[in-house]
Order: sequence, then C-alpha cells, then structure tokens
Amino acid sequence: MEQEVPVVIHSSSEPEQDTQHADSTIPEQVRELGSTVSDAVTSFMESEQYEQLKQTAAKVKTYIRENPVPAMLYTLGAGTLLGFILKRRH
Repeated sequence: MEQEVPVVIHSSSEPEQDTQHADSTIPEQVRELGSTVSDAVTSFMESEQYEQLKQTAAKVKTYIRENPVPAMLYTLGAGTLLGFILKRRH
C-alpha cells in the first residue's frame, strides 16, 4: 500500500529575516540551559544522595534476584493501584 506525500521545496532566494533573528538567539539560550543542566547533574552525582541512591538500587536488585516471585507480586500490586488512581482522574 503506497501513499503519495506532497513535497514542497522552498527557494533559497526568499529572505528569512525573522527566522535568522530567532536562530541567533536560540543557540545561546540552549547553550546556557545545557550548561545549567550539566552543572546540576554534576553536582547531584557528587552528592551523598546519589551514593545512597546507588546503594539502594543495588539492594533492590539483590532482593529481586533472591526473591523474584514476591517482587513480581509487589510490582503487580503497585501497578494495579497506580492504574486505579490514574483511571479515577480521567
């Protein structure tokens, strides 16, 4: 089953002054946002909370490997509860 998709080719001779102005400000804003996010992630990865999170994740993995059936039942119960909660909001 094939469909035809219309293609519009814009000529480069049309001036795009508005988009050029927007393009010059967006990269600087994106660069600043990227720098801020990078600093926040680096700060978090150097914190005690990150180390505690890694230790807790390791404990959870160990528990799941040692007790797969109860872990599956907990997950099923949590998913069902979350489903009921989200269904009521709609």
